Amino acid sequence: MNAPAPIGQTLLQLGLISADQLHIALREQHRSGDALGRQLVRLGFLSEATLRDALAQTLSRESIDLTHVLPDPAALALVPQPVAKRLKLIPLSYDAARPTLVIASAEIDNLIALDQLRSLLPAGSTIDTLLAGDSEIARAIDQLYGHELSIDGILHEIETGEPERLGAASAGNEYAQPVVRLIDALLADAVRRDASDLHFEPEAGFLRIRYRIDGMLRQIRALHRACWPAMAVRLKVMAGLNIAETRAPQDGRISLHVSGRPVDFRVSTLPTLHGENIVLRILDRQKGLVRLDQLGLADAQLDLLKLMIARPEGLILVTGPTGSGKTTTLYSILGHLNAEGVNIMTLEDPVEYPMPQIRQTAVSEATRLDFANGVRAMLRQDPDVILVGEIRDEDTARMAFQAAMTGHQVFSTLHTSSAIGAIPRLLDIGIQPDILAGNIIGVVAQRLVRRLCPACRDPHPADDIEMRLLALGGSAGRPVIHRPKGCPRCDFQGYLGRLAIMEVLRLDGDLDELVARRATTREIRQAALHKGFRTLADDGCRRVLEGETSLEELSRVVDLTDRLSP
Repeated sequence: MNAPAPIGQTLLQLGLISADQLHIALREQHRSGDALGRQLVRLGFLSEATLRDALAQTLSRESIDLTHVLPDPAALALVPQPVAKRLKLIPLSYDAARPTLVIASAEIDNLIALDQLRSLLPAGSTIDTLLAGDSEIARAIDQLYGHELSIDGILHEIETGEPERLGAASAGNEYAQPVVRLIDALLADAVRRDASDLHFEPEAGFLRIRYRIDGMLRQIRALHRACWPAMAVRLKVMAGLNIAETRAPQDGRISLHVSGRPVDFRVSTLPTLHGENIVLRILDRQKGLVRLDQLGLADAQLDLLKLMIARPEGLILVTGPTGSGKTTTLYSILGHLNAEGVNIMTLEDPVEYPMPQIRQTAVSEATRLDFANGVRAMLRQDPDVILVGEIRDEDTARMAFQAAMTGHQVFSTLHTSSAIGAIPRLLDIGIQPDILAGNIIGVVAQRLVRRLCPACRDPHPADDIEMRLLALGGSAGRPVIHRPKGCPRCDFQGYLGRLAIMEVLRLDGDLDELVARRATTREIRQAALHKGFRTLADDGCRRVLEGETSLEELSRVVDLTDRLSP
C-alpha cells in the first residue's frame, strides 16, 4: 500500500492553495514547529472545513461537520470535560450493545490519546474516530458540556426559568437557549427509538408530541402551548423555512448526524385551527438501504422476483398504501442491479436516500420538472434502468410505458390495494390494454406488519376461528401461534420492529392475453392462483405460523374476513 501524499502536496494538486502559499506556510512551520495544516488555516490560505475534508481524503477517513451534530448525553457522560479538552476530542455517541464510542478528533492517529480515553470506558469497548477541525472541537466542547441535555431536565429549566448547569459553560452560544437543546433532544430521542415520523400537534391548551413507531402513533409528551411558538421557529430555521410565514404550508429538510450516522428529516408545516402543525419524516440512510435477500420474502417469492428483475426491458410496479415500505423495496432492487456497467437513473419526490453510482433527480415545481417531463429528459441520458417515483396520472404512465417499450427496465410505484388491482388502475388512468399486455413484467404488493417482541410473545395453540383464518383444515393439527404480551424491552407494546408481507405477481403470456382482452379482475386472480400466486393474506399467515407476528396484527392490515365465509 502506498503511503499517503504529504498534505501540502495534496492541497497543491487539488488547487486549494498556490505554490507560493505552500512555501510561506512551510517557512512558518519551520519557525514555529506547528502542523502545516494549522499554519495554512492560521495564515488564512484556506478554511478549517476545507483542510478537514482534504485530510480525510488523504487519509481515506471519514470527516464530520460538528455544526450539524446532535449530542448524545450518554457519550458526553463517559468523557469528562477536562479530559475532552486535554485530548482535543468530542464524544458523539455511545452504543452500549456493541459497545462502541464514536468520537471526533483532529488527530485521528494519536494512539496515546486513544489509550487514555479507552481507560475511561467499560472493558472491551472500541473507539471509532471521525475527523474534525481543531476549532470545531473546541467550540463543540464549550457548547455541549455544562448544559442539561435530557428532555426532562430541559423542560424543568424552561418551566422554572432556572438553567440547570452541569459545569462551567460559555455564555452566548446557542446551546444556552433551552429551546435549542429541547428540539435537538427530541430529534435525537425519536431517532434512537426508531420512529419513522415525529409529530408536533398544537391543541387549544397544550402541544402534543407523538412519534410513529412501528407504524403506530404514540404520544410521548404534552407541553404547555406557550412552548410551541419558539419551538416552531427553531424547527423552521433548521429546515430553512420562512419563519414569518404561518398561514401557508411549507416543506423543508434538515440533515444532521445522530448517534454517529447521517440522518435526514423531511419537514412539513400546515396551518391549523390552533397553530402550525409540523411533521418530520425521519430518513435514516442506514435503515433505508436493505439487501434484496433481507426483505423477508419466501424462497419461492425471492426467486420469482429475481426472475422478473432479470428481464432486460419492461415495467415492474410496487404497490401499497403510503408508508408500506415501497421505497425500501425499490431501493433494494436498485442496489441488486447497481453495477459499473449499468446506468441507473431515478426521478423521485423527493430523493430520500442518496445511493452511490446512481443518478438521482428530485421533481421540482419551481423548475417545472414533473415526472412526465423528467422521464422525457432521462431518456436522452442513455439510461439502462429508470425509477419513476410514482405513477400519478396518464402522462406519467404513458412516459413510463414508452420507456419500457423502447428497451429500458422501468420501476415505479402505484397506489392500489393488491398486485392484481394494478391492472384495472392503469386502465382507469388511460393506458390501453394492448399496451399493458407484454410490457408489464410484474407487480409486487406489500404491507408492513409489526413484529412480535421475541422476549415476551405468548404462545398458544390455534383455536377453531384462528384455524379458519389461517386456512388450515382440521387434519393439519393445531399449530402453536403467538400473541403480544408486553415487557420492558418492547416498551410494553408487545411488538418490536416491523416486517414486510408481500405478494409477487409475474405476468406471463397467459395473463398478458387476459389483460389484452380486458378480462375481469376475478378472472385474472383465478388464473394467477392456478399458477401458484400467493396473496398478501397467504404470506401474512406464513409469518404468523413462523411466530413473527400475530393474527390480530395481520388482521389490522389485511382483510381476512373472506376466510370465515362458509
